[in-house]
Amino acid sequence: MMFLARLALVGVLVGAAALSGPAVAQDLSLRGTAGAFLSSRVAVSNGDFAQMAANHDRLLQADPENPGFLELSMQGHLLAGNFDRAVDRAAQIMARGDGSNVAALVMQADAFNRGEYDVALAALDDGARTGPLTDPMARAWAELGKGSMSDALGAFDTVIAQREELAPFALYFKALALAFVGDLERAEALLTGEAEGPIGLSRRGVIAHISILSQLGRMQDALELTDAMFGVNPDEDVAYLRAALQEGRAIPFETITSARDGMAETYFTLASALPSERGDWLPLIYARLTLALRPEHGDAILLAGQLLERAEQYALADAVYESMAEDHPQYLGAQLGKANALSRSGDTAQAIESLRALTRAKPDSVLVFSALGDMLRREEDFAEAEAAYATALDLLDTVEERHWVLIYTRAITLERLDDWERAEPEFRRALEFVPEEPQVLNYLGYSLIDKGLKLDEALDMIERAVEAEPDSGYIVDSLGWAFYRLGRYEEAVPVMERAVELMPTDPILNDHLGDVYWAVGREREARFQWRRALSFAPHPDLDTDLVRRKIEDGKNPPDAVTSTQ
Repeated sequence: MMFLARLALVGVLVGAAALSGPAVAQDLSLRGTAGAFLSSRVAVSNGDFAQMAANHDRLLQADPENPGFLELSMQGHLLAGNFDRAVDRAAQIMARGDGSNVAALVMQADAFNRGEYDVALAALDDGARTGPLTDPMARAWAELGKGSMSDALGAFDTVIAQREELAPFALYFKALALAFVGDLERAEALLTGEAEGPIGLSRRGVIAHISILSQLGRMQDALELTDAMFGVNPDEDVAYLRAALQEGRAIPFETITSARDGMAETYFTLASALPSERGDWLPLIYARLTLALRPEHGDAILLAGQLLERAEQYALADAVYESMAEDHPQYLGAQLGKANALSRSGDTAQAIESLRALTRAKPDSVLVFSALGDMLRREEDFAEAEAAYATALDLLDTVEERHWVLIYTRAITLERLDDWERAEPEFRRALEFVPEEPQVLNYLGYSLIDKGLKLDEALDMIERAVEAEPDSGYIVDSLGWAFYRLGRYEEAVPVMERAVELMPTDPILNDHLGDVYWAVGREREARFQWRRALSFAPHPDLDTDLVRRKIEDGKNPPDAVTSTQ
């Protein structure tokens, strides 16, 4: 299991809690310009980081010592990518002694960015705290930056010995530090878990391991690790590594090239480990700090862009993606991110055109054609989507387990095109790779029942899907609807009720529950559910006119499907 997925450690990794704006906003003084204050609250609530910074800057002109205004101005500038302005505000906050964790983090990052390792160490000695992981790692990287490898290793080892929950992180960073100073053998032993205990590597850790193996001259081992982790048809950002290994060329170790990079890697580890939910700014704070120290960090660029998209800050996301250099191995990923941001901002036509342009520029890219297929499918252009998916699959020399989603989405487009003769084999092909994948089981099982095909097998598929994801309203709905279509109305009732309990405001599920109630003679409750379905409309799959007719006239249950196999 990747150590980056140890989300039970979130509280340990973060430390102090007040790291996102809405909590701080509650403490804001009402002094100052009322309009600017109200605008600032809206900006905080909406996660409009640039406006949040600008509004609080204006408020600070009237009330320059307000701690809430200072904090949110700093966070706004940091989240919007204005690191230098964030540093200015952080310095003001720290001078006041307000004890802001984010301000301490910003000043810590600034010290590393300037190569002022003594300043970073002095801040730790003076009690400036940033978090249980960033504090000891800052000490380790600062000692390395000063040239004291023994003290750096001592700092890593202290964490490994004293904090079991943080040991895998510290072991990973220790391995990177050893590789940086040229002790590749010890670094490789740490990464394999042979020296001091298991780590469990992230994607970046695996690439670092591949590089170290190649630097040690173990080309075959490096190639085998590459194929085991990424397949023989890896994405473009790994394909060039595999090509180099096949040619016998060593891959430079570039995961970290300085103590500053080491601290950036620490911030990135936290950014990618923490769950990201709307209104929680902490992962983006760490991603921005990573980029402040290492602007070319490809994984941080992609992560920051994705986090900004989730915050609906599409212009900022676009700017982050645009910062990826054209010769960077992950440039294509950034361009795909830009297209996705365009689509999410509402300019889907331009997003599709940008992907079509990428297919012309990268005619051999599985990733580009797959992304184009996804976007066309979401726009219900199923014929064009299917063509894009087919091209993506044709470009693969070997179809592997990790390609099951591509096979599955192509099968969906074929089903939506009413080409069941070609769709069913593709669904079954996906299941050959992931036999218990609930999404595939659910879609194939429901489709078979709807067509009156292989009913026993189909119901078994849906029941297995529900067993795998019992809290998925859509999948539970499929089981209830399957019972309904099979004429097993009494069995359908509790299942459909459970689906609506899981997703109470979904119009389709409420409509289905109404149909089930009507079938068992609960007519008043049926009409109530149909009215609820209308209250939650619109929905692209809900025929509101039909629902209104059912409220007026009721509904005759369909004839139970019988197998035509």
